[in-house]
Amino acid sequence: MLQSPSGGAGHGTTAADSGLMSIGSVLNVLREEFPEVTISKIRFLESEGLVEPRRTPSGYRKFSKDDVERLARVLRMQRDHYLPLKVIREYLDGVERGEAVQPPVLGRQRDGEVVPAPADASTASRIGRAELIAAAEIDDEVLQEWESYGLVTPLEDGAYDAETVTVASLVRELGRFGIEPRHLRVMKAAADREAGLVDQVVAPLRRHRNPQTRTHAEARTKELAALTVRLHAALVQTALGVRLP
Repeated sequence: MLQSPSGGAGHGTTAADSGLMSIGSVLNVLREEFPEVTISKIRFLESEGLVEPRRTPSGYRKFSKDDVERLARVLRMQRDHYLPLKVIREYLDGVERGEAVQPPVLGRQRDGEVVPAPADASTASRIGRAELIAAAEIDDEVLQEWESYGLVTPLEDGAYDAETVTVASLVRELGRFGIEPRHLRVMKAAADREAGLVDQVVAPLRRHRNPQTRTHAEARTKELAALTVRLHAALVQTALGVRLP
């Protein structure tokens, strides 16, 4: 991990900090590969010990190139391998110490096809209620309100899908513009309809007797989900007459 630079605000510190990035700049870099990442997500990964950016005397985070690369690896391992943060942290720390550690794998891709993860892999992409509240920087009362509108839904065991962090962060950011949870019910309804359409397409593959065909259903679901998200974004941009960066 990077250590905080010693010394004051002299010329040496200025030179050392010249290649560092603000959290906003890091967000712009990461969004090229991870469009859904948010500042709250980066802060949450920092709180979990996945990255240790430097701090200016006034408390602002400053990220090095290595920090950004590490964040990208964390997000990639979460997305592609369904790994819990603790496992990712231990693996990356071992690599940085020069240890001969084997990459942990729960779910993965092989030759372009998704290989099913072990039965316990589902827990890797889940977070607890307290963890969600901390990541989204909200309180329990706010979370209860969002749940009442169906924007956030716990799983049967009371945990949440890890992607709920992104949902919660976006709902909170929209609130800054006066958009309340009750206003977002129409978006939730549209998302449910889109998900239903994708499910309708892949359902025959999931019910197939051939295990490879059922495995292919997962890859097809991801492909269709990505296309529907892109279409939804394009339709919104067209309706508003704007282009997003």
